[in-house]
Amino acid sequence: MLAKRIIPCLDIDGGRVVKGINFINLTDMGDPVEIAKEYNRQNADEIVFLDITATHEKRRTVYDIIERTAKEIFIPLTVGGGIRTTDDFRDVLLAGADKVSINSSAVNDKTLISRAADKFGSQCVVVAIDVKRVNGEFHVVINGGRKDTGLDAINWAKEAEQLGAGEILLTSMDADGTKNGFDIEITSAISTKINIPVIASGGCGCLEHFAQVFEETEASAALAASLFHKGELTVAQVKNYLKSKNISVR
Repeated sequence: MLAKRIIPCLDIDGGRVVKGINFINLTDMGDPVEIAKEYNRQNADEIVFLDITATHEKRRTVYDIIERTAKEIFIPLTVGGGIRTTDDFRDVLLAGADKVSINSSAVNDKTLISRAADKFGSQCVVVAIDVKRVNGEFHVVINGGRKDTGLDAINWAKEAEQLGAGEILLTSMDADGTKNGFDIEITSAISTKINIPVIASGGCGCLEHFAQVFEETEASAALAASLFHKGELTVAQVKNYLKSKNISVR
């Protein structure tokens, strides 16, 4: 079994790290470069930067923050938000990112996945899928959760893989920020039906939630934000706990 990854996520708005509940009521958590440096020190496996308002505001992502962060950390950095073209992919990678996450733009132009994979390699292409339950079905939502596409999330994950995505970043909007645990149902449904890694995101509130998502789904990584930002847990504490449960971590 491949070792599981623990990934802090930094949601960025206005050049600052923010966190909310169900994507709203955002509060300031600090400077992204300094926070990323701390997670590097804690031996996080990767860091994800999401410029959460770039798409809604129709602007490009925060390149200066990416450049400054990439100079300070020595672990993979994934960047998403406002990525619309292969030129944007190139610019983010040149700024120092290792992988690029696309969400709304992938839904709006599915060829972006295959074009980016052809140009930069599938390992660079992360398709982020934000999921919300609608009348008992799992729908893909875009524009920071503002627009329900009506797309079936499981089918979209399969299609993203076929188009060349190297990884899926799966966020449950229903669980996001609630600290009630990852959405096991949708994480299991998607992770068992595709052959690329799935990062579980949204809802983690305690050590047990990390173990649960790895024991009950095929997720390759677990992502958390406020839990780490507020110092409630460190990456090392999570990894030590998982090792005690005989779950392989890096």
